[in-house]
Amino acid sequence: MFDNLSNRLTTIVRNLTGVGRLTEDNIKDALREVRIALLEADVALEVVKQFTDEIQTKAIGQDVLQNVRPGQALIKIVNDELVKTLGAESANLNFNTQPPAIILVAGLQGSGKTTSIAKLAKWLKETQKKNVLLTSVDVYRPAALEQLQILAEQINIPYFAAQTTAKPIAIAAAAIAQAKLEFKDVVIIDTAGRLHLDQEMMDEIKALHQTANPIETLLVVDCMTGQDAANVAKAFAAALPLTGIILTKTDGDARGGAALSMRILTGKPIKFIGVGEKLDAWEIFYPERIASRILGMGDIVSLVEDAQQKVDQTKAAKLAKKFQKGKAFDFEDFKDQLQQMRNMGGLSSLLGKLPNLGLDLSKAQNIDEKMFVKMEAIINSMTPRERHFPAVIKGGHKKRIASGSGTEVQDVNRLLRQFEQMQKSMKRLKNSRMMKALGNFKF
Repeated sequence: MFDNLSNRLTTIVRNLTGVGRLTEDNIKDALREVRIALLEADVALEVVKQFTDEIQTKAIGQDVLQNVRPGQALIKIVNDELVKTLGAESANLNFNTQPPAIILVAGLQGSGKTTSIAKLAKWLKETQKKNVLLTSVDVYRPAALEQLQILAEQINIPYFAAQTTAKPIAIAAAAIAQAKLEFKDVVIIDTAGRLHLDQEMMDEIKALHQTANPIETLLVVDCMTGQDAANVAKAFAAALPLTGIILTKTDGDARGGAALSMRILTGKPIKFIGVGEKLDAWEIFYPERIASRILGMGDIVSLVEDAQQKVDQTKAAKLAKKFQKGKAFDFEDFKDQLQQMRNMGGLSSLLGKLPNLGLDLSKAQNIDEKMFVKMEAIINSMTPRERHFPAVIKGGHKKRIASGSGTEVQDVNRLLRQFEQMQKSMKRLKNSRMMKALGNFKF
């Protein structure tokens, strides 16, 4: 997300290097490029105008402090304005009500609404320790009720089932009554999606909202739809008292215009973003962290949080101790690292949260993640001895490994070469000052 915009903005800022002062002329030139970058990112025109006008007002004539380059001064102004545009601060869910707290979720068909509900429920259960009940009132779409029920089973959360002949309002009322009997903390109601906005849909969801009286009314928006996403959000915001927005498919959107437009156009905060297909590919929306990613400064805080939640700390400590004792990095370790990386969203997700240090990471970001699946299949086809002592892998071994993993001998050879380079890098790292300093820490 934001890849294109991030590249353009960092280039614009870099072009101001060497300029002694932010003047009307150089700011005007830079803002022209910023305006084009935002429009190419599919940001709504009125948001682009407001954004650039604010930057121009704050930047023109600003003195550049000693040891602070004009590019750095501008990036501070742009960062502050991005945070303001995105919502200034993260918006939490409101649970200040008599349990159960009702969360009503709306959105168009195909926006990822039902999957987002499962992700939200999983997050509430695991991080907020909430006792959740799920239900769906989408009696119109074939298998819609079963879809949420299947997802509920996958995350081990109770689901209130209803007949397709029942009325949506009756289903919601029965689910809420059941939740009260079972002392649930939260009830999440999946509403019916439509292929497009229509009055019938709005009338039904208004009546449902009146009956359920939710503490949170969340709108799920597919950010891949660009300008249409903003239009959908505006229409729902006019019809319902929305309390927040969930952006889906952000991992497939290199532009990010929907995120930048949403808060200004609807006045509603973005509360969560879906960052992948898996049910744990879910993040709280932190405006300041997103602004940092857009400007190529990375998001180390989120990266650390991901590591704390998704990395097997026992395995990480075991590997660190192994290095300290001078033992070699083997294929078993490599396999663990591949699995840890996948748990954290894959290589592209990790790179998206790292600062842009002037390195060209475009090739790395374009790597097909399936390559790592193939690597793991090859390692799984090795014997324990081959994993721990790769030097024993010769011609006959390679043929057997390739056959067992459904790959070619060339693939096995390529992995062995890459692994040999990795072992050398690990050896250099072990002897570096940084690793010696880290050796003082206890695991």
